[in-house]
Amino acid sequence: MTDKQKLFVDEYLKCMNVTRAYKKVYKTVRSDSVARSAGNRLLSKPDVKAYKEQRMQEIHDENTADIQEVMEYLTAVMRGEQKDEVLTMNGDIELLRSNTKERNKAAELLARSYGAFEKNVNLSIEVPVFTGESDLED
Repeated sequence: MTDKQKLFVDEYLKCMNVTRAYKKVYKTVRSDSVARSAGNRLLSKPDVKAYKEQRMQEIHDENTADIQEVMEYLTAVMRGEQKDEVLTMNGDIELLRSNTKERNKAAELLARSYGAFEKNVNLSIEVPVFTGESDLED
């Protein structure tokens, strides 16, 4: 895989536009239709596709909170450890811990993630079956 192909993939991941990314890297190409078809052809190559997937995973890992981070944040809010910046009447910024409503919401979200509010309703119905009804008198 060439350096230009890597640049193309990186540029494509920034703008998510094949034509724009191709024209930015391959400056001699002027036509949008040529850039679009060449860019799509390039993205379909196995090594370019693999590099794109690798870069997407790296970007995902860097920018996306995982479940552990979300749980830690919600726990900090629930416990009042998370501070919010609040502008006071005299123009100063004061750090205050989360209010009760926010703390309750964080506690609710944590409890839901652990399945605390799920209803486990197990119904077991047995229907009696009568045999020999024809032998009964009316």
